[in-house]
Amino acid sequence: MAISGLKTILEHSMPDAFHDSAARYPPPKCHFGTRKDYINQITDWALGQSEHKEHVLWLRGPFGIGKSAVAQSFAEVIKRLDRLAATLFFSRSNADRDDPLRVITSLAYQIATICDSFANIIDARIRKDPSLTTKSLSTQFEELLVTPLSQIDSETRDSLEGRVIIIDGLDECRGTPEQLELIRIIALSAQNRTTPFRWFVTSRPEDPIIRTMNSTSISSVVYRIELPVSRSIDHEILLFLTDEFTKIRESHGLQATWPTDEVLALLVERGAGLWVYVSTIIRFINDENSFGPEDQLEIVMKFIGDVSDKVEPNNPLAEMDCFYTLIMQRIPLNIQTMVRRVVLLHSMGHSSTDITDILSLSVERLRRCCVSIQSVMELQGSSHDRSSPDYLRLHFYHASFIDYLTDPARSREICVRGELLVRWRQELLEWLHFVYAHTTDSSHFVFPAGASLPKDLDGGTHHNGVLDHFWDLCYWPNQPIDIPTAVSISNLPFRKMLSLLSGKELVYINPNDIEQLHKNLPIEFHSKVLRREKCPTPGCTSKKTIYILGHGDTQAIVYMDDEGDLVLHNNQNWGPDKCPCGAQIKRHGQDGKGH
Repeated sequence: MAISGLKTILEHSMPDAFHDSAARYPPPKCHFGTRKDYINQITDWALGQSEHKEHVLWLRGPFGIGKSAVAQSFAEVIKRLDRLAATLFFSRSNADRDDPLRVITSLAYQIATICDSFANIIDARIRKDPSLTTKSLSTQFEELLVTPLSQIDSETRDSLEGRVIIIDGLDECRGTPEQLELIRIIALSAQNRTTPFRWFVTSRPEDPIIRTMNSTSISSVVYRIELPVSRSIDHEILLFLTDEFTKIRESHGLQATWPTDEVLALLVERGAGLWVYVSTIIRFINDENSFGPEDQLEIVMKFIGDVSDKVEPNNPLAEMDCFYTLIMQRIPLNIQTMVRRVVLLHSMGHSSTDITDILSLSVERLRRCCVSIQSVMELQGSSHDRSSPDYLRLHFYHASFIDYLTDPARSREICVRGELLVRWRQELLEWLHFVYAHTTDSSHFVFPAGASLPKDLDGGTHHNGVLDHFWDLCYWPNQPIDIPTAVSISNLPFRKMLSLLSGKELVYINPNDIEQLHKNLPIEFHSKVLRREKCPTPGCTSKKTIYILGHGDTQAIVYMDDEGDLVLHNNQNWGPDKCPCGAQIKRHGQDGKGH
């Protein structure tokens, strides 16, 4: 069987989001003896042994309640019964697990691994038209699932009938419109039976998802199960804590009376039915980068005593936030800013490779930063080779930690937005102003004293990277630029900036980023930083409206490519007959053809 088409579809999939992926190991799953009622209920539905005959099951519940653990445990049960078709565990806090345009390809690839005839059809279709992997969601669903499934023989299709596709954490898929489109596509397929599968979907009960699931056209094909925050599972949490403390006690040779029953009871009480809270506490107590589990438990008990009067009863979110604050406060002061910047970049979608480049961190320094927050994340992979699939990557155990650190109302002064972002923009601006004041040409860059050049990077590439990152911070959504920063941006020598850019690595700004930049900038600075107007170059033959960076003597014309992206590169010295905007220049006395 040819594999080139399947290889292409794998390259456009999210293998890190599969239920048995090494990137998720060990995956969250229900502790032995817990959530049995829910798993049995879902398994009965999957096997057609339930009174509910709908082909879509939606499990909803608030953050930290254990939806992913239920989905993982169910996936393992149904896999053993040979009734699993495909899985997808979204995570907005982990790279390569939230792309809506890789959902259908991910499902199609997994189905191909269990059905040879489907694999052959998919392989041939991708060979003929590799662009299918880049089409819209609805087109991909039709071309990579519905049509190929209609072409397999009836006996093979029967073998797929009723197999389950699991989509966990739909609310963590990037983009609300895309989330809702996925729901509509799945529901329509279930209604018209264009695919033979049962669909198990989990999500938080967010308003757009609720409204779509409850709409007239979708409601009738959806079976709903709610997973609420409830004290009725206290006995399950106690079972989990007892077993985990037994493992810790045996590993460290501690007394059988540690911890006391009173301590266990208090941890169950403070957990208030929230699995993410107790699992994070266990990782904190078991942190190897500490003075040991007994000392860590003392810290937890002091924390519980300190916050007991500060949070409202039955508000586990506030208790969770307080514990996250404790974790952040225990980071050594000399690396706290760096750790927050690592989290900030990760929340913006940067990979570990990007992060080490942007922050000029060695792999070892990145590892040391991550050790300080290993109660909430881990650095996976062992290879230092960037081309290796086992290259280091950041894995956060739960999206709630990223939610906390990016919400100023919850994390306050340690939020990775706000003051941290303002200071970072200003630092980069100071760096850029220094470089432009002291560098005369692109053959020899002058950087601030004490600045270290990342390994294997020349000065031009390093400058391009810093500039690219600076703009990235400026058009991050809903992060207004303060007046002093806006003044500093408007005073950049934009013409010199472009003249120093290396041609090896271009800096791009897409139209959506331009719009966001204008939203972030104070309105009085729009025309001073980036504006659209007719090309001001004398003799330019272009009739198009173009972009201009800056104002006055330092302004620079920006080239726009065929996709509408602004391309920041050295377009200031294209010769006498070509304008920086890309058009020809008609000089006085020329024949009108620009020659």
